[in-house]
Amino acid sequence: MDSNAAALSVPELDSLRTVAGTMIPADAALGVPGADDPAILHDIARSVGRDLLLVRQALAEIEAKSGGAFAALDRDQREALINGYYAGGGAAIVALGRLILGAYYRDDRVLLSLKQEPRAPFPKGYTLEQGDWSLLDAVRGRAPLWRDDRKELAT
Repeated sequence: MDSNAAALSVPELDSLRTVAGTMIPADAALGVPGADDPAILHDIARSVGRDLLLVRQALAEIEAKSGGAFAALDRDQREALINGYYAGGGAAIVALGRLILGAYYRDDRVLLSLKQEPRAPFPKGYTLEQGDWSLLDAVRGRAPLWRDDRKELAT
């Protein structure tokens, strides 16, 4: 494992496995693994990066809210606890959720189940359905939110 994965302690990795599997369980009918799958879990742990402190905080708060026995709760109780924690907001749970979802949707098995090629989106790109571009008219008509330094260069 790389330094980020090694930065999470064994209890934190165990907690991460349980949280990830609760957030995205395996589905045999769809043929997809859960986010607690060893390959996906390794990708999650490897991808922690700058969010290490927030991920640690989220895992600790989830464990604290469960009385230190998150893994011992039944699935419905774990889901309710995570949903309640997420509803309360905060950077820690958002970082944890983003980390888990990002790694999950990078997995080739998940992409194939969604009928996507298991590849990076570029250089080939993906075809997107065209939407209603008029929805951006309000944004286009708004004054810039930044200083345009190109105007200063022209004078």
